[in-house]
Parts: sequence; structure tokens; C-alpha cells
Amino acid sequence: MVEDERADDERPMTPEESLALIARQSEQTRREIGPNPSVLLAVWGLVWLFGFGLVYVSAPPTALMPMWVAGAITVAGFAGAMAYSAIYGIRAGRGVRGPSRLVGAMYGWSWMIAFGGLTVVNTALMRLGLDADLIPLLWSGTSLMLTGLMYLAGGMLWQSKLQYGLGVWIIACGAASVLAGGPHNFLVLSLAGGGGFLVASLVFLVRSR
Repeated sequence: MVEDERADDERPMTPEESLALIARQSEQTRREIGPNPSVLLAVWGLVWLFGFGLVYVSAPPTALMPMWVAGAITVAGFAGAMAYSAIYGIRAGRGVRGPSRLVGAMYGWSWMIAFGGLTVVNTALMRLGLDADLIPLLWSGTSLMLTGLMYLAGGMLWQSKLQYGLGVWIIACGAASVLAGGPHNFLVLSLAGGGGFLVASLVFLVRSR
């Protein structure tokens, strides 16, 4: 019996068994060292949920804490999320060559180019005398519209229904935040925007497993 088991271990693998082994090892490697989109989405969801939530409860009539404290915490949270996104992009691009690497790089730079232009436009409108009450609505509405469009583009590029659907949701949240007016726009951004990221993270995690 021992000799039979040794013979089974030493026999050559069939092509089907070899392909199955390669697939299992590749999947194990991807899970161990590959970037996890569910974590990235969860990071942004938590930043939106708690960051914009703090700004909302710091605005009148609630004013549970000074606005500058809430603003500083929110800015720090967004800075951390952007740093993690940069690390995620670098990890996602490791070992990728050819057209896929070019598409990924162009898509990553598109975020910075688009938000750079948006910053210039919104800042110019503020300098031209935009009403102070409209400034938060301007930034939240335009930023979410641009973010949603970028997710739509990503969904089309990589044929991801989840990413495309998230883009649609973010655009809807941007429109709803403007319609809600200040300071309720921050509540929309916190619950609907942050909640949307967290739901997408959970869906992606369940699907990947």
C-alpha cells in the first residue's frame, strides 16, 4: 500500500491537474500580496462617514465641537485616504506590463488632472464673489459629480458593474447634497456617500470570496 501511494505521488500530472494547480497557486498569491479593493472602499467610506459627519454636527444649530476641529480631523482623514489610495495604485500596478499598465497609469493621472482643474474653477468662482452660503454646496456637488464620473469611466474600462454602479450612486449623492442645502448636505455626504462606499466594500468582499 505504501508503494502504491508513492507511485501515485510520483506519477506525472495530467494537463488538467497542472492547470488547476497553477490556478490555485495564482489565486493564493493574489490574495496574499495583491491589493484588496474592498479595503480601499472601506477606507474611503469611513472617511466620508465620520469626516462629513463631524462637520455636520459641528455646524449650527448643533455645534457639538468647534468647526475648525472637525475640519482638521476631516482633512487629516482625507489625506490619509489619499495616501492609502496612492499605495494601492502602486501595488496594483506591480508586475503589470503592456496596454493594461498604460491604461491604469492614465486613469490614475486623470484623477489628479480632473481635480486640479476643478480646484482652479471653484477657487476662481469664490474670488469672483460667490455667496459664502453656496461655497460648501459648490465644492460638495462638483467634487461628487467628478468622482462619480471617474468611477463610471473606471467601470467602463474594466467592465466592472460594481464600480459603475458606485459611480451612479455617488453622482446621485452629489445632486442630493446640493438639493438638501447647507448644512444638511454634509449629512447626505456622510450617510449616503460614506454608506455607499461601505456597501460597495461589503459587496466586493463577499463576491471575491
